[in-house]
Amino acid sequence: MVATSRNEVPTNYDRKHELKAFDETKEGVKGLVDAGITEIPRIFYHPPDEYSIDNTSDSDEVRCSIPVIDIEGLFDRTKRKEIVAAIGEASETWGFFQISNHGIPFDVLEEMKDGVRRFYEQDTEVKKQYYSRADSSSTVLYNSNFDLYSAQAASWRDSLLCYMAPTPPKKEDFPEVCREILVEYSKQVMKLGKLLFELLSEALGLNASHLNDIDCSEGLMVLGHYYPACPQPELTIGLSKHTDNNFMTVLLQDNIGGLQVLHQNKWIDVPHVPGALVVNIGDFIQLISNDRFKSVEHRVLANHRGPRVSVPSFFSTGLLPSTKLYGPIKELLSEDNPPKYRETTARDYNAYYVKKGLDGKSTLSRLKL
Repeated sequence: MVATSRNEVPTNYDRKHELKAFDETKEGVKGLVDAGITEIPRIFYHPPDEYSIDNTSDSDEVRCSIPVIDIEGLFDRTKRKEIVAAIGEASETWGFFQISNHGIPFDVLEEMKDGVRRFYEQDTEVKKQYYSRADSSSTVLYNSNFDLYSAQAASWRDSLLCYMAPTPPKKEDFPEVCREILVEYSKQVMKLGKLLFELLSEALGLNASHLNDIDCSEGLMVLGHYYPACPQPELTIGLSKHTDNNFMTVLLQDNIGGLQVLHQNKWIDVPHVPGALVVNIGDFIQLISNDRFKSVEHRVLANHRGPRVSVPSFFSTGLLPSTKLYGPIKELLSEDNPPKYRETTARDYNAYYVKKGLDGKSTLSRLKL
């Protein structure tokens, strides 16, 4: 991921021209790999990371592993209390956890990953029809790096974006190769998201309906990320370090690996657990919980192995024309716990986040009181 001295980017190279040339192919990172490159283009070189890239040692593995929470048995009062407590603790200390027995059938999870692979591995000319920049009015689009022109360096991935709620695209607008599974998976993950917001509400000591009542589950965007095998993974990254600019993310990942979470100033691997889903707290839950629940930095490493496929589902209202203000929830505030953030709309927050790109800097810090 760190450029060596012999690979330093020359001062005379026209980065903007190279970005534009790459973008105009409409073939993404996969197009580079299909062309047989053995060295990555300079636009993908990333600077040294400001944090140690060391993972935990084997002796630390148990202490420093992402919590995996079995959420079966929610209708049993005692079991539900235990699950809520576990989710609350994970949200406070990690900002990440995995859930098993979540109700989405295993074959649906597998077909969703297969559907993403089919999209990227179909005929290039068919795929190009969906290529667009994220500021377009399309509800289904594909591109490489939403922040291609604003980020310090491009990342080694392509993305399919589908805006599924509150107003889903017409069925014929979905790519044919993954149409049915996108609709089915989105329906299932929306149902799960509403349940998770209930559990997060209870973990905050609020009524179970609180987070759903303030529209945390109103908007849903489902993405299909595709990380091709990289010939020089030490010079680039799959996804730069960032926090998510939403309420919550539910992630389906394959077994290739590469997702890491920053915990106690170390990058911790998030392992693939068959049948499980990864859940992480977004910036807006940190904001409205007044820092009780944490939105933490995470990244995806580039890899000699691949392609890696992941399907993050973002619960966000940042693209809706809403003037609803979000700030720390009043029921959580007290003389000893005054508000730490000023109010903002999801739309304004999202616009700033997208404009600045994944630069590793917190967007939340702009709202600190």
